[in-house]
Amino acid sequence: HNEDVRMVCMKHEKMFDVVDLDPYGSPSILLDSAVQAVQEGGMLLVTATDMAVLCGNNGEVAWSKYGAYPLRAKYCHEMAVRMLLQSIENAAIKYRRHIVPVISLSIDFYIRVFVRVYTSPIATKEAPCKLSYVYQCVGCDSHELQPVARTSTKGNVTKYLPGAGPVVPQRCTECGWHYNMGGPIWSEPIHDDEWLKNVKAEMEKNKDRYPGFGKVHALLTTAQEELKDVPLHYDVHSMGGTLKAVPPNMWLFKSAIVNAGYRVSGCHSNPLGIKTDAPAEVLWDILRCWIKEHPVKEQQEQTPGSVILGKEPKITANWTRVTAAQSKARREGVARYPLNPAENWGPKRRAGKPARDDSLE
Repeated sequence: HNEDVRMVCMKHEKMFDVVDLDPYGSPSILLDSAVQAVQEGGMLLVTATDMAVLCGNNGEVAWSKYGAYPLRAKYCHEMAVRMLLQSIENAAIKYRRHIVPVISLSIDFYIRVFVRVYTSPIATKEAPCKLSYVYQCVGCDSHELQPVARTSTKGNVTKYLPGAGPVVPQRCTECGWHYNMGGPIWSEPIHDDEWLKNVKAEMEKNKDRYPGFGKVHALLTTAQEELKDVPLHYDVHSMGGTLKAVPPNMWLFKSAIVNAGYRVSGCHSNPLGIKTDAPAEVLWDILRCWIKEHPVKEQQEQTPGSVILGKEPKITANWTRVTAAQSKARREGVARYPLNPAENWGPKRRAGKPARDDSLE
């Protein structure tokens, strides 16, 4: 067509089986028209490369583009994926449409989401229930999600009500510091298990046809294994840094969580990330138990770490290693986080910017 893609989409309402948006930077101005162009049940593929904005370097810019405020936390890449999904959903509901994510990934220096688009006035009423605000403690890694809305069902009648809150007090119960609030983000599952399984099986049957098999297969493997109903994740090394201590290795830490009666998994967007339905207080209690057995130097001034360590753990950590704490891929030696293909892997210079000539210095 050789014209503005927004005009093409609006002229062909519900016509295309697949619409793939891959602009240089943010796709935000294209979403409104793209959700109209996808046919019923069709696919919308969206890539965003403005990760500095999505990860919190310019919160006000992220708000103007995506209608959500990012937080600078270890889970920022997954939060970026969920911010993009909520932005697509908000574009769709204006036209009585909604999205169903099938694969949503943080890859190197960009994010890539695959969603189905459907028309349903009833389903659009559920949109606020799929979104949540995030409360992030500025002192430690503790975070909580606050749903934007909730449902109340009596008999055959379902009502949509404002979210009940607040879910956190003014001060963090673990370290005493205050919270920052970000979002809203998509808080429903970001992958479809059946899709991941089928795509992965198709790749394995045709391995020779995919030059990037190792990278893509690893991404699908980690996405397939992470807990689907747990938004965002914790970073074990970051939590250890808060306490000025070397944390237990990943298998040991995960085993303690499983032995405490909770589920745990890895995270595709961060090799050091863990997803778990255990509350933050349980994770800190496990680390308190670890430091009782592996003492650290006492901190002279009051810090989030010193406040956390000043409390006695309410549970006793069980360090017995369990198989359930290790992913199936890890046990079978399947690659999950392959190294980048080249040094300084990432986006190149913006088009038109001259290369630096070191010989002139």
